[in-house]
Amino acid sequence: MLKFDTVETLNAYLQELKNDGCKIGFIPTMGALHQGHLSLINRAKEDKVKTVCSVFVNPIQFNNSNDLKNYPRTLDADVDLLESVGCDALFFPSVDEIYPNKVNTFYNFGYLETTMEGAHRKGHFNGMAVVVKRLFDIVKPDFAYFGEKDYQQLTIVKMMVKMLNLPIRIVGCPIIREADGLAMSSRNVHLSAQEKTDAVLISQTLMEAKEMIKTKSMHEVKEWAINNLKSNPAIELEYFEIADGTYLKPVIDKMDGESIRAFIALKIGKTRLIDTMELIGAKA
Repeated sequence: MLKFDTVETLNAYLQELKNDGCKIGFIPTMGALHQGHLSLINRAKEDKVKTVCSVFVNPIQFNNSNDLKNYPRTLDADVDLLESVGCDALFFPSVDEIYPNKVNTFYNFGYLETTMEGAHRKGHFNGMAVVVKRLFDIVKPDFAYFGEKDYQQLTIVKMMVKMLNLPIRIVGCPIIREADGLAMSSRNVHLSAQEKTDAVLISQTLMEAKEMIKTKSMHEVKEWAINNLKSNPAIELEYFEIADGTYLKPVIDKMDGESIRAFIALKIGKTRLIDTMELIGAKA
């Protein structure tokens, strides 16, 4: 695996690939990699593309300075993991390399940036969109791969690509879970053994909600899920929402022809976790 820490050296490599007729598959990450990230690279390889992974902890998408400070940084371990799955190139730039000038870009994603994560993390999605656009401009990929655990982020990236008419295919990839159901996340390293046990309630609630929706109303499922999550005193629930899978608008009734998903955000101790699951698939 080749490693680059400057735009100039990465661009020289990418130009060679493009001159040879290669397609580029891009996996942007903030590092602290796990099997969920590696599944994105494996998915890209199915598309027969050259895989480029970036590791960059983006300061402008954190609205909490302690969260930025404490975000795990494990570059050596990340390199080993990427090499284990045959990633072609790693881009690990400095902040100055990504932001040589003051950032003054502001996007308007409408409702998508004000609901759920947007309501609880002011400015997060603009910061995310700014860095993703910057990385897209650098890498100029044909495909870009994002995990569905950050489903709202995935939805916004798709909107940005459409708004800006970027020639990139955005590929959403399934959530990878631990054996006990906990969604893999870089933040899981902050959980104690007891907190990890408590966190299993997240996926259990989602799976039970998926079963309940077959026979219960949206209101009944939502009320049960909220009470179930709050039943554990270790959990500080931020939201449990049931929304359509396209526009993320809350749903009250089961809708024909639309995907319906449940979304959870909560804190266990000092660690904030999110998860999502499709409750009803889109009608063909």
